[in-house]
Parts: sequence; structure tokens; C-alpha cells
Amino acid sequence: MPKYYQDKICGYYLYFTSFCTVECMHVHASDRKLTEEGSGKFFVKEDGSTVLQKRGILSDREIRKIQEYIKIHYKEMYMKWAEYSKNGFYEGN
Repeated sequence: MPKYYQDKICGYYLYFTSFCTVECMHVHASDRKLTEEGSGKFFVKEDGSTVLQKRGILSDREIRKIQEYIKIHYKEMYMKWAEYSKNGFYEGN
């Protein structure tokens, strides 16, 4: 299961699974065993902004901090994503 970074952000690992590369780029946030249960899920747009698809156990503050982090680092995160998937950024609203 690829992690975008080895360090935790707000106490959560940011990662994706090989199963979910059929979707557009997104980020799971989990402090557990890197499973989707209880994790938050953020779809990433081409400008680095995100759409929260699932909040999991994340607080509003943690969501904001993770969104800010993704906004700053989304280009390098996309490079990691592109190693596993040909699907690009989220194009919805």
C-alpha cells in the first residue's frame, strides 16, 4: 500500500491502495492499519484543492489541516500516484 509520505500528517498516514487506482487521484488518511475503515478520503483536483468524499474519524480541524497539506504538496503526491495509475485529477464539482 503506497504512502505518499512516511511521516504522519496530523497523526494520519496519507496513502492510496492498489485497488483504488481505477478512480481519479485521491488520498486516504488513516492512523490505523492503513485500511479504508475509519479513514478519510479526499479527491484531489488539478489545482490541489480537495473534495472530502468520506470523513471517517477525522475531526473538522484535522480535515482542514490535511486539506492544507495536500494543497501545498499535491504535485509531488501526483507523481507518486502516476507511478500506479493513469487516472488523473478529480474533475467533479
